[in-house]
Amino acid sequence: MKPKLIVFASGTKTGGGSGFEVLVKSVEVGDLDAEIVAVVSNHEHGSVRERADRLGVPFIHFPGPWSAENYREIVRQSGTEWVALSGWLKLVSGLDPRRTFNIHPGPVPEFGGKGMHGHHVHEAVMQAFHDGRIRESAISMHFVTEEYDKGPVFFRCPIRILDTDTPDTLGARVNEAEHRWQPYITDLVVHGKIGWNGTDLQSLWTPEDYSFKPRTQ
Repeated sequence: MKPKLIVFASGTKTGGGSGFEVLVKSVEVGDLDAEIVAVVSNHEHGSVRERADRLGVPFIHFPGPWSAENYREIVRQSGTEWVALSGWLKLVSGLDPRRTFNIHPGPVPEFGGKGMHGHHVHEAVMQAFHDGRIRESAISMHFVTEEYDKGPVFFRCPIRILDTDTPDTLGARVNEAEHRWQPYITDLVVHGKIGWNGTDLQSLWTPEDYSFKPRTQ
């Protein structure tokens, strides 16, 4: 049987959820060997809901409170084995850190933490670039603990910053790279080729031929 996966994607009332849609379409073409059992959003009638209805994926409205008990109940009722955060902006608690993972539009932990999401990440990265502290951004994927962006990072794809970049142009290239890599890396995770023991950051394992850091985009 295919691994069961639930996606948490906040989106907004007018946008967002593109990563969730990419995962669904990757399942359809066979690039992601999994069953997406549902998508969760804190917006009842936002873009994530529209995409879910159009794609035929069950939608779960999760308005809060975002307690460990409520997270666990959603996972239990869905029957899922894996939890993917794809633009989910709320702190997660109560879930198995071995089976919960996130994609982040910047280098973590350097540009992670509370409030560091979406455009805020790209603005901070561009400021660091202009200050001469960094030369590239990244997309990062990591397991999820009960602190924002503190779980072990198992994938990082560098994104070169151009002198002409703005937060918007950088964000567009980061988003393109997220869509390119997220299904492939997600497939490795849900099939146990990437993992950790849930407590020790040094316990992380990856395939022997796995490139943690692909060439700069």
